[in-house]
Amino acid sequence: MSGLLHLAAAVDLPGCFDAEPYVELVRLAERGGLDFVTLDDSFGRPGPDALGVLSRAAPATRRIGLVPTVTTTYTEPFRVQAAVATLDRVSHGRAGWRIEVSTGEDEARLFGRRPAAPLRALWQEAGEVADVAAKLWDSWEDGAELRDAPGGRFLDRDRLHHVDFTGTAFSVRGPSTAPRPPQGHPVRVADATGSQARSVAARYADVALVRAATPAQATAVRDELRALAAGAGRDPDGVRVLVSLLVDLGDGERAAEPGHGGGGPRPTARGPLYRGGPVDLAELIAGWHADGVTDGFHLVPVEPRRDLERLVNGTVALLQHRALFRTFYPGSTLREHLGLARPANRYAGTGGAS
Repeated sequence: MSGLLHLAAAVDLPGCFDAEPYVELVRLAERGGLDFVTLDDSFGRPGPDALGVLSRAAPATRRIGLVPTVTTTYTEPFRVQAAVATLDRVSHGRAGWRIEVSTGEDEARLFGRRPAAPLRALWQEAGEVADVAAKLWDSWEDGAELRDAPGGRFLDRDRLHHVDFTGTAFSVRGPSTAPRPPQGHPVRVADATGSQARSVAARYADVALVRAATPAQATAVRDELRALAAGAGRDPDGVRVLVSLLVDLGDGERAAEPGHGGGGPRPTARGPLYRGGPVDLAELIAGWHADGVTDGFHLVPVEPRRDLERLVNGTVALLQHRALFRTFYPGSTLREHLGLARPANRYAGTGGAS
């Protein structure tokens, strides 16, 4: 596992349609040195487009990673990869993509699918989208853009590559319409809690989120993810596994309620919930990470403004004081924050498009 502690937070604001409140939360998370923020999205949820909101946050921030949810079920794969690559470019290498599927019958009817496809098929399609996105990101080699006005050459065609992909539900032809993103591949994130999503996360995700209420649960899923990643030909150390917790930090410092704190969060219908003070949350985070249970935590505030502020000013500040979490960003890209290498281009040296 990565020796560094990684921390991320959700910046969801239900019912908020203006961009600025989201930007304020992203800035707050950046002040705490968090690796990245996530913003959820779906076709059935009222609210602004997550990718658009975080594109607005990009010029207002300098270091923090920006990870919108972009569902694969009803979105054209070519558009998905281009949109995420664009976010990576405007943020100078800080983009991620939280891969998700659409399971609701209402969404299926909106797009002419009656009924919605089975979950297994949806996640198989999501894996194929993640696969072809990486191929399209690689379809331009680094340095393919020449911009040689005197010579009349905009690009080096030997560094441009065809992509001809046929999946179970779609086909895509490349190359992409945009140059390779600054990170090579923007960071792919997936919730690996469900068994249907776990194999996709192990094969394609750089960060796997796990909703676990006990260290034993987190360890079991992490071990399975690492085994699946190795079976898919990946280095398991190239996958960061973060425990995802709902956090309710209340209005004042207090001991964690029974079932929280060192004993772990409490299972709820929305996922594991920590309810207590910032100090005990810091103890939980430090303990689970020191025991090798997880590479870090993805924290979802129950009350966004209140809990994120208490998280940054209380929990994170304490972890920094104990030298368990960084006090500054040593790099500039999300991959650097996570300790992940920039991927090599799979097509480099193979000859370009005709």
